[in-house]
Amino acid sequence: MTSILTNAQERTRFLRFAVVGIIGALVDFGTENSLHRFFGIDYVVAGGISFVCAILSNFLWNRYWTYPDSRSKPISHQLTMFFIVNVAGLIIRLPLLHFLEPIMTGWISSLPTSLWVLPPDVLGENITLAIAVIIVMFWNFFVNRYWTYNDVS
Repeated sequence: MTSILTNAQERTRFLRFAVVGIIGALVDFGTENSLHRFFGIDYVVAGGISFVCAILSNFLWNRYWTYPDSRSKPISHQLTMFFIVNVAGLIIRLPLLHFLEPIMTGWISSLPTSLWVLPPDVLGENITLAIAVIIVMFWNFFVNRYWTYNDVS
């Protein structure tokens, strides 16, 4: 962690990783909400599918923009490593979606309706997804940096 704070190149990588994460979050939220709201797919299933879409987007952005100097590993090998790290992130994420969403939705439902920008279920699901995304982002950055992209100095 200290190398990120003291090394300009690592700070740049972290900032790029964060930008890629924002793009991935847009893919994630857009896909999850589209599948769940417009196609009626179960929230947790839609969250799993959206997660895979975000993984593929993030891998490509990270390989070609965040870590362009990470080419000593074949793309298939690096994608497999990236995917393993992200599947572990999915294992962290899905229980959060399952158990935290009813709590968040219940909490939002208990607030005065004048505070609702959207219906409580939409707010609860998206706040839960945001919490899960943030937790998993930190897992993904550190494990990918020191395992998937360990060929970068």
